[in-house]
Amino acid sequence: MDNVYAPGRNHLFVPGPVNIPEPVLRAMNRNNEDYRSPAVPAMTKVLLEDVKKIFKTTTGTPFMFPTTGTGAWESALTNTLSPGDRIVSFLIGQFSLLWIDQQQRLNFKVDVVESEWGQGANLDILASKIAEDTAHTIKAVCIVHNETATGVTNNLATVRKILDHYRHPALFLVDGVSSICALDFRMDEWGVDVALTGSQKALSLPTGIGIVCASPKALEASKTAKSVRVFFDWNDYLKFYKLGTYWPYTPSIQLLYGLRAALDLLFEEGLDNVIARHSRLGKATRYAPVLPGCIPL
Repeated sequence: MDNVYAPGRNHLFVPGPVNIPEPVLRAMNRNNEDYRSPAVPAMTKVLLEDVKKIFKTTTGTPFMFPTTGTGAWESALTNTLSPGDRIVSFLIGQFSLLWIDQQQRLNFKVDVVESEWGQGANLDILASKIAEDTAHTIKAVCIVHNETATGVTNNLATVRKILDHYRHPALFLVDGVSSICALDFRMDEWGVDVALTGSQKALSLPTGIGIVCASPKALEASKTAKSVRVFFDWNDYLKFYKLGTYWPYTPSIQLLYGLRAALDLLFEEGLDNVIARHSRLGKATRYAPVLPGCIPL
């Protein structure tokens, strides 16, 4: 077979999925369990409180879907918007391109603000659009915090300042798949209405948990949003939250134990320390000599 790995430990050198720490691997090495037993809801309750910490929110409501970041995108959009709603979305790389494609296929009217790949979102154009939109036809601003394909990070605080300056009620939806737990992210302080991440990036887990966190404003919007949703419907989760069982359908037990171990590692080191470490290593990489013909992102 041509695709068999060489003996020994194989190390990943890609932005994600990332290498999984040994304590996380050991935590996931267990049999299936009855997710309706008392143990799993008890663990889930604590996990939901702890994942709020990685978003830096006290007011947000988290949802953990057995899915990828793509599923988390769909959950964020369909729970807060209706077909035909106008969105401003920024095209700056491959993953923002894919999210825009999803937005269009879900029948939203998307104002695409495109920048050269390798550049950040053009927030001057956003300010112009928001200033002109006195009728408040723009229902959401969607932005990728850190574009994995190019390594560019966008300024979320400035987006919030623009919306607040013009007193515009548009929802603020953020893809934090490659930023949350790796870059400074402040959901409450920056007024983010829906933030999302995936388990396979800075959380250092296998792919399979899409975590979405919704502000009170987003939850209110979900009551009138007319987009069709079933698997990603927040209301199904909220019903089971009230019942204290938390899961409307079967979760991945192994990934939940892995998430518990991953969060423990993050909190042991300190989330701000983890973010500082990523920043330090990133700077070291950018300042290091590069091979001939290589261009650092």
